[in-house]
Amino acid sequence: MAEGRMRGSAAPNNLYFPLTLTLSLREREFSRQYHLKRELLKFAIFTILVLLLPLAAKEGYILNVLVFVGIHSILAIALNLLLGYAGQISLGHAGFFGLGAYISGVLTATHGQNPWLAMCYAAGAVGILAFVIGFPILKLKGHYLAMATLGLGIIIYILFNETVDLTGGPSGLSGIPNLTLGTLTFDNDLKNYYLVWTFTLVAILLAVNLANSRIGRALRAIHDSETAARLMGINARFLKVQVFALSALLCSVAGSLYAHVMTFVAPASFGFNFSVELVTMVIIGGLGSIYGSVLGAAILTLLPELLRAFQDYDIIIYGLILILMTMFLPGGLVSMAPVFMSLLRGRRKQPGGAHAEA
Repeated sequence: MAEGRMRGSAAPNNLYFPLTLTLSLREREFSRQYHLKRELLKFAIFTILVLLLPLAAKEGYILNVLVFVGIHSILAIALNLLLGYAGQISLGHAGFFGLGAYISGVLTATHGQNPWLAMCYAAGAVGILAFVIGFPILKLKGHYLAMATLGLGIIIYILFNETVDLTGGPSGLSGIPNLTLGTLTFDNDLKNYYLVWTFTLVAILLAVNLANSRIGRALRAIHDSETAARLMGINARFLKVQVFALSALLCSVAGSLYAHVMTFVAPASFGFNFSVELVTMVIIGGLGSIYGSVLGAAILTLLPELLRAFQDYDIIIYGLILILMTMFLPGGLVSMAPVFMSLLRGRRKQPGGAHAEA
């Protein structure tokens, strides 16, 4: 009889467990679909804004600045995947940016290669290079990793200056052709704007999908605790190398776009200062936020235009911004969005609330 009572008492639990598991899976699936729809809506609104922005920016100079906002956004997104999601700092991403620009420039200006093929060759070469050197470099952690990537960026910068026969040295490389698509040549600010922002939107979509995938969750686990991630079965070392290579590849694409938009490249554009500027963009916008990267890139691209009188002290200004953001707003500007939205809701509810109290 005791055995019968035990079986009778266990039966409801055996029925209850599959029911709760089914409900949990349904809730999780509903949450995933809701999150996906929200991300698609956010991306659609942002795309419409990008398409309509040239109507407000009638001056060619403003359009030219917005072209560079797009290029810098790709770079900031690339670095944020590595720094904001995987937690691996890099002070040498300007080198990958420069490699993409110079490989595209040399192949097209010197060897007459098709610009689109040159862009693909540059992306492949930089991605493979980053994948190979990522294994020894990403064994390091903290400030050792920062110094190693800084050294890599400096080596690449020195190569740009010293290989005069190939890159033109400090004088730079000119004669790089504009990109063409059939009979369409991207040879003015408006065309370049839509060209660059098409690539930027693709980079945003790629990064958002990656961040919300299983790989993105694994990267966040590595960021929080690499030891715990390894214990959960995540191949942390290989995943870090993969995201490092993807980040470098995106930087190369941005470099190729820069070369074909400017039709001229020089080593000064890819030095240590620009690497610091990229890190500042990511931190200002918000670590682990794709749209925050775009916001940080926009601010740091527009800021030098507003502070031309202090251009000799730009690295000091960026350093101060980094210190202040780390101290008072570590989540970046995107972390202020919930506060801003709650203030707006409070103002909307205030008249109704006052009437209710009366």
